[in-house]
Amino acid sequence: MQQPHAAAEREGFEPSRHLSAPTRFPVALLRPLGHLSEAGNYSTARDLVIPRQDAGIVRPGYRRVILPADVPTHAQVERLLAAREPSSVSIYLPTDPASSGDAERIELKNLAAEAVRQLRETGGRGDADAIEEELADLVDDDEFWRSQARCLALFLTPTSTTTFRLANNVVPLVEVSDRFHLKPLLRAVTFPHTALVLALSQGGVRLLEIAPELEPAEIKVPDLPNDVASAVGKSSIRDRAPVGRIQGSEGQKTRMRQYARQIDHALRPLLNGLDLPLILAATEPMDAVYRSVNSYPHLLPASLPGNPDAISGAELTENARRLLDEVYAADLQTIHETYGLRASQRRASADIADVARAATYGLVDTVLVDIDEVVPGYVGEDGSIAIDRADDAVNYGVVDEIARRVWLNGGRVLAVRRADIPGDGSVAAILRYAP
Repeated sequence: MQQPHAAAEREGFEPSRHLSAPTRFPVALLRPLGHLSEAGNYSTARDLVIPRQDAGIVRPGYRRVILPADVPTHAQVERLLAAREPSSVSIYLPTDPASSGDAERIELKNLAAEAVRQLRETGGRGDADAIEEELADLVDDDEFWRSQARCLALFLTPTSTTTFRLANNVVPLVEVSDRFHLKPLLRAVTFPHTALVLALSQGGVRLLEIAPELEPAEIKVPDLPNDVASAVGKSSIRDRAPVGRIQGSEGQKTRMRQYARQIDHALRPLLNGLDLPLILAATEPMDAVYRSVNSYPHLLPASLPGNPDAISGAELTENARRLLDEVYAADLQTIHETYGLRASQRRASADIADVARAATYGLVDTVLVDIDEVVPGYVGEDGSIAIDRADDAVNYGVVDEIARRVWLNGGRVLAVRRADIPGDGSVAAILRYAP
């Protein structure tokens, strides 16, 4: 039964800032490459569905690359966070990229049965039948199960199904409420491991796509110059310049800059609208020259070491993954240090009740949430919480709701493992100012 004190809140929480307000995150929010061909705004949840056959780069002129994982965009997460439907089902299913999918289909049937049971217990027989049919269709879709990552996330209503293949490991989970359970999905945004590597030298350039569970794949980019000399119409950048024109090392840098500018222009149609980290593999002076003309906002400040012409794609990928791990570890360490400092100023808390209240009133700058634990209950419009003993189709995850309110109020949300949360609790928050 719905709790009286939570009735008003279930009509919807109004954030203190508009949904279009910028949300700051410790890493770039990644856009799945399967959405390079999408256009326009979405008006329904069904528009968010990511069919198996749509995964990968699909823009005309680019080689198609199939990815095993989808990284949700900022807009997709916001739509899911804002969605309200009396019968909303969230399912997280561990998957094996090497599996035939048979075991996963059986597990999905079991999780689906639990979701349908909860829906029918609340009297939503019609909604339960519709969602049961959607899940049965998905179980029988052979093409859908052809390639999976480490986790499958499903968000269903009686009229829509949204799916993401995620690279992170999760525990099996089914949640039924009037909103979606999104903490495990946010993990894919917090620490994504899909990126692009630009291997650049005076003698050549290549763009590699790296993703969990796959070997690196080179993306064929139209109009990408072959090398610095051909880019400027010379047999060599050491050619003598006409009288009155710059020569020597200054002239060589000018031609390298022209080369780099052509690369940047060639990449723009591909990178436009993406939030993927771009990792540069280059030596000096090419590294500095390219950075001076780069227009892509998500180029990482650190580069991969060594001459890229002498390094294989596999080695570049290994180095790139190591760099991403270092970036994420450093970011998490900085957050922990900030939490310790703010705690001494009464601007940090690991108490779930205090954090819920602060999230409601827009006081949270950064929140860390445990992606695995579910604390069933309610969060009122005033930020007060009520914890339930059991999960059902009426209550929802309190920590999940805290994450939603922080996100919609422009805060940073990090979905992490419990060991990474200060205080070893289910939630910890750094506040913008003392309450």
